[in-house]
Amino acid sequence: MEKRHKIELLLGLLCSFLFLLLFLLLALSYFFRKRLRWRGRTKNEPLEAGGDSGGGGAEEEHSEAEELVRFAGGESLTVHDILDAPGEVVGKSSYGTLYRASLERSGSVVLLRFLRPACVGGTEEVLPAVRALGAVRHPNLVPLRAMYVGPRGEKLFVHPFFAAGSLKQFLRAGVADAHRWDIVYKLSLGIARGLDHLHTGLEKPMVHGNLKTNNILLDADYQPRLSDFGLHLILNPAAAQEMLEVSAAQGYKAPELVKMKDASRESDIYSLGVVVLEMLTQKDPINTNFFQSKDFHVPTSLRNLVLEHKVLDVFNSELLIQSTDQSSTNEQGLLMLFRLAIACCSPSPASRPDTKHVISQLEDIIR
Repeated sequence: MEKRHKIELLLGLLCSFLFLLLFLLLALSYFFRKRLRWRGRTKNEPLEAGGDSGGGGAEEEHSEAEELVRFAGGESLTVHDILDAPGEVVGKSSYGTLYRASLERSGSVVLLRFLRPACVGGTEEVLPAVRALGAVRHPNLVPLRAMYVGPRGEKLFVHPFFAAGSLKQFLRAGVADAHRWDIVYKLSLGIARGLDHLHTGLEKPMVHGNLKTNNILLDADYQPRLSDFGLHLILNPAAAQEMLEVSAAQGYKAPELVKMKDASRESDIYSLGVVVLEMLTQKDPINTNFFQSKDFHVPTSLRNLVLEHKVLDVFNSELLIQSTDQSSTNEQGLLMLFRLAIACCSPSPASRPDTKHVISQLEDIIR
């Protein structure tokens, strides 16, 4: 009996040891898989983000020193915070992917922008532009808080996350607030102020280069935040040109703009006009059904309606009804905003107003 008891005791201890060993192995496995989550994700990213189509050829294997460059608001971030953050895809392009990620140590939610190594230059090459972007701060611009550089040259940019989503999502969601004149006005003024800061408020003026409703994020109180500004400064020429081609296909590109390197304040103003027209009409800039027009580019279609004295036909019906019901002042403001947007979309770059003039005209609307 005593011998049997000893055997049972040994078996119990052995089982306990094996259970503990298994637990440790599982814990270690979880830790390393978790630690490598972003490494594995970025390593496989080229196929996920469109194969070799977005960076001008196959990616070359090269190594860089792992690095984390922090900016205002990201001082407490660590490499572990970024690499250990569980994330879900919220947007994709040929040159990268956007992730909504949760920082487990702080509990905060951030937006991580992954750029494919094949679409962006080396760290030394892009660091001056990244530092310039990291220094930009304005209530109507999405700040850059940090840039992580991985050993294969992969780059992750850390931004705050705005749960209200993009202006494009807001306009397409069918919510009543998208048809409110005061909201449309507030959005227009905020977008213009953010663009003005890029054009005139920095020591070295900056062109946005890719302004569209999908690149305007919203606060909970509908304060607009311009994102993706200056991104073309980091991308290589092939990826930047592809960005321009996508913008052209969506209707935001100024007619004179052929190469992304030639993006200018005037081409930004054109895109601003398209964005405002999109809010007023609730139509995509490229719309084959827009008033059955032969020219399905919205700014041209609207300009034709102005010549035909059919201005009131251009507005979203709910927005027009609301502004008319509230006061004649709102209806007049709606018309003034429309004329300003049309001026921004002038075919001649020299005829477009600058950001200071746009803001002045917007402020005159409510005086």
